[in-house]
Amino acid sequence: MGRAAAARPARDAVSPLLKGRPVFSVDPTVTLEGRGVRLEPLRAGHEAALRAAAADGELWRLHFTSVPEPDATGAYIEAALADCAKGARVPWVVRELGSGQVIGSTSYHDIVPSTRRVEIGYTWYARSWQRTHVNTASKLCLMEHAFDTLGCSVVGWRTDNLNLRSQAAIERLGARKDGVIRRQFLRRDGTMRDTVMYSVTDEEWREGIRERLLGFLPRGTAGT
Repeated sequence: MGRAAAARPARDAVSPLLKGRPVFSVDPTVTLEGRGVRLEPLRAGHEAALRAAAADGELWRLHFTSVPEPDATGAYIEAALADCAKGARVPWVVRELGSGQVIGSTSYHDIVPSTRRVEIGYTWYARSWQRTHVNTASKLCLMEHAFDTLGCSVVGWRTDNLNLRSQAAIERLGARKDGVIRRQFLRRDGTMRDTVMYSVTDEEWREGIRERLLGFLPRGTAGT
């Protein structure tokens, strides 16, 4: 007599970690604010402000970034809003509250509702605001919203293997390097890009990543 075939898991089986959680949805109209920055939903009216921010350092000249050239800023916004309408991306501009200036942009993207995953990317800041409190404050807003409000199980990042500054910034957050996807995209100069992948799980967030980021902020801003 032959052996009975092993039972197959039900197709709709759900990880115990995800059971009981509300349906996953990311509201693209939400404004996030804290610790000296405000993330405002991207709109067409931000074109002039983003053009000025990108001009601070001529950031579009870096072939491994997503920063638009001045004449392409309107198309950049249109593409981001089109992705938002499809549910694939949630784009914001980053406003520094002390100066009132729009100084860059960031997004959730590659949103996977079934595993409650988002990635943080399309992030760039005017050169004069790089290596300041802005990146840490923005990442705290995004990660607090992802883990504490949306109930994400994991937050990811991806960056060009040539963008060493971006890799260092992601690693400074405490994200774990997941691996490298070779020859994933074409860069704007036509060369092929290897993509470095990172992530933070909800357990890692609760076990110390949030406190790690708060420790990077200037004294007096961590709780605001």
